[in-house]
Amino acid sequence: MRNLFVSFFILFSFSAYSQSARLKTPWTDKVDPEAPLQEYPRPQLVRAEWQNLNGPWDYAILPKGSLPETGFAGKITVPFPVESYLSGVQKEVGPENELWYEKSFDLALPTKGKRILLHFGASDWETEVWVNGKGAGKHQGGYDSFSFDITPHLNAGKTQVIRVRVWDPSDSGPQPRGKQVKEPKGIWYTPVTGIWQTVWLETVPESYISGVYSNTDWEIGIQVFYPEVNTSKSDLEVEVLVKEGDSVIGTFKGKAGSPIPVKLNSPKAWSPDSPFLYKVSVKLYEGKKLIEEVKSYAAYRDIRMAKTSDGFQRLFMNGKPLFQYGPLDQGWWPDGLYTAPTDEALLFDIEKTKEMGFNMIRKHVKLEPARWYYHADRLGMLVWQDMPSGDMGNRWEVRPGVIRESVEKVRTPESEAIFKTEWKEIINEFKFFPSIVVWVPFNEAWGQFKTTEIAQMTRELDPSRLINSASGGNFEMEGSTIVGDILDLHNYPDPVMPNPEIFGENSIMVLGEFGGLGLPLEGHTWQEKDNWGYQSFSSADELKARYSGLIEDLAEYIPRGLAAAIYTQTTDVEIETNGLMTYNRQIIKIAVEELKKMHEKLYK
Repeated sequence: MRNLFVSFFILFSFSAYSQSARLKTPWTDKVDPEAPLQEYPRPQLVRAEWQNLNGPWDYAILPKGSLPETGFAGKITVPFPVESYLSGVQKEVGPENELWYEKSFDLALPTKGKRILLHFGASDWETEVWVNGKGAGKHQGGYDSFSFDITPHLNAGKTQVIRVRVWDPSDSGPQPRGKQVKEPKGIWYTPVTGIWQTVWLETVPESYISGVYSNTDWEIGIQVFYPEVNTSKSDLEVEVLVKEGDSVIGTFKGKAGSPIPVKLNSPKAWSPDSPFLYKVSVKLYEGKKLIEEVKSYAAYRDIRMAKTSDGFQRLFMNGKPLFQYGPLDQGWWPDGLYTAPTDEALLFDIEKTKEMGFNMIRKHVKLEPARWYYHADRLGMLVWQDMPSGDMGNRWEVRPGVIRESVEKVRTPESEAIFKTEWKEIINEFKFFPSIVVWVPFNEAWGQFKTTEIAQMTRELDPSRLINSASGGNFEMEGSTIVGDILDLHNYPDPVMPNPEIFGENSIMVLGEFGGLGLPLEGHTWQEKDNWGYQSFSSADELKARYSGLIEDLAEYIPRGLAAAIYTQTTDVEIETNGLMTYNRQIIKIAVEELKKMHEKLYK
């Protein structure tokens, strides 16, 4: 009888799929709560031996400082945030509480002569981990991945226990948190707490390749690789082989820790129209002994600021000017919040954006799992990557060249350190992906501070990409030039552009946000009434006519020097109904083929 009661309790706790979902996507019911998101989570550095830990974990929400000594409250489906429907919990945590997880599992990986690494794709915000009761480490940051070597903490047998504590102050703390707030309204959304990307294990040798990225030297046809090796030895070598199909077309071996330049004969360039990716093998040697080999990929592509014959600075890709146009992409889901329900869903938004005739996405104050950027790389979708915002409260001055008090946030030393640490981790992790062409450290003054210093820090961390230092303001000047490469105005709903006679000589002129045309569709909104858009319509025909007019107006600015534009937005999100798609991705409000036809004139 007791076992029957326990079984019923577990079933009841875990089935909070018995709780209501406000909106379901086409993938909601395809999620297997026993084994969600089983795809390899790190396509930029692939090993054969790994173990996915997604699925049911025990959970408890307890007052801060408490321990789950009396057991756990029920089951949660990792990696969905605890506030989401797909987590099976749908409860808020709040800054006064902590979220605890625990999972007992059998280790299915070989351990002899190996190290075992425990990886978290992302967990928001402060995450502390124990393995078999021993502390493995602590990490602060909601958007970058992190790992612990848990080899010393493993039990002799197969069965292991992982315990995790997460604390997230949401918008009451100074940390980057994007659009999460404790009281959602307007353009601010439901808070997200805890693990929201895949948790997994892999085996590595004692010395191993811990990372790799590459940059293109466009003028001389060389792809320079930067392999990172975790080792205490000084005599290791790394060999990089670049393949087109199954044929090796370039190779170079060098000392571990040094750049590896690979000459490519007749290289094939990557672009939105031709997203060609080279296969890459990275091998680690000790003398003639091969220690390990990992799989990766690379794109031969160049992004820079340069002038066209009309005297204006433009975005040049692979030596030619390219007008970049894309939607503002929030990356939220009604069933999983920060976490897409399936990999198919994660891919869907990029595919539809491409089909609509966009060549760029601005990923807005949020990061995505590595697989999202991998899909962007495969499909040829350019990405402008925002830093998630936080610690707000300063003024917003939208006019360039205007002096106004209190436009920069005076942050505490702790707040500054938190921002700089996470931005550095984000750039170092995501600069692998060739689809990312612009870094955006600040948006609309949200927590903006020391703009010149942060722009310089961004340049030093990644000199291969362009910098949009202040999307929508506040604009900081160095003499008469905007800090960074881009002057980015926001205006709703109609398009505008910076004055080319003033700014066209030294800055790329961009319309960083416009549009925001709303169309709430009954049965497909987060709430039944009081939905919101910058300008709202009652029919799809009205929406299409207004959007078409915006595109006509936008096209007039391109020959005058406008280099890029970003339309708000990809999908509806919570009470915002200004998406080209509904929040549940069930309806595209303007036909894909009609959007593509409208957009063609922008690239001519």
